[in-house]
This record gives sequence, structure tokens and C-alpha cells, in this order.
Amino acid sequence: MFSHITVGTNDLDKASTFYDALLTPLGMRRRPVTPDGGPAAACWVTAHAALPRFYVYSPYDREPAGHGNGSMVAFLAPSQEAVDAAHAAGVAAGGTDDGAPGLRPHYGPGYYGAYLRDPDGNKCHVVHRGDLT
Repeated sequence: MFSHITVGTNDLDKASTFYDALLTPLGMRRRPVTPDGGPAAACWVTAHAALPRFYVYSPYDREPAGHGNGSMVAFLAPSQEAVDAAHAAGVAAGGTDDGAPGLRPHYGPGYYGAYLRDPDGNKCHVVHRGDLT
């Protein structure tokens, strides 16, 4: 359904460290980004597919990056343990806890998730969808 999702950053190195930590337990890896004349970027993909992709960019207009009120990116985890690992790694890599890992039955049976914010304030959700397995 999605080709890619992009969030902005004011410090690509700090954001890359955070997303490396957050996404590795979810089976994602960083891939090279071919310079295209735009701002520097980092990109992650799953090990088995070229798409979808997740990007972190310095804003194209060269203005400061800001997080969207009500915006969130949710990453699918293969297990509850992966949610726990991703959340802990993201917080250790400069993220901020915004909702500890746990069951959230109001979203569905077996729905297990955690929330955090990246170093720029972008909201991230890591979720294992036990209700869909």
C-alpha cells in the first residue's frame, strides 16, 4: 500500500542512531541512499523487500524540521518481545518514552504496543498485532 514514509529531522546523525536502534529489532536494515540533489537522508527497509521504505530527511525547504500534531508512524513487530526490545533500544538511543510496552485490548485482542518519540519529537508506535495472526 505504501511506497515510503518520511519524517523530518534537524540532526540526521542523531535520528539515524535512534532509528537504527528502534528498527533493527523489527527486522529492518538501513540501505544506502543515492544522492539526488536534495537534502541528506537515511533509509530503512525490511530484509526481504525493497518497499515500503522509511526515510528520515533534513527538510527539503531547509527550514527547521517539526513534528506533526496528531501524526504518528507505526512499525509492525513480529512479537511482543520485539516491541519490548525496540522500545528499550529507541529510548536508549535518545528517544523519549511516550507509552510503555503492554497490551492494549481496546484496539483488539492480542494488540501489544509501545509509543515513543524520536529525538525530533516525531511520534512512533511499535506494535505486534496478535489480533491478526
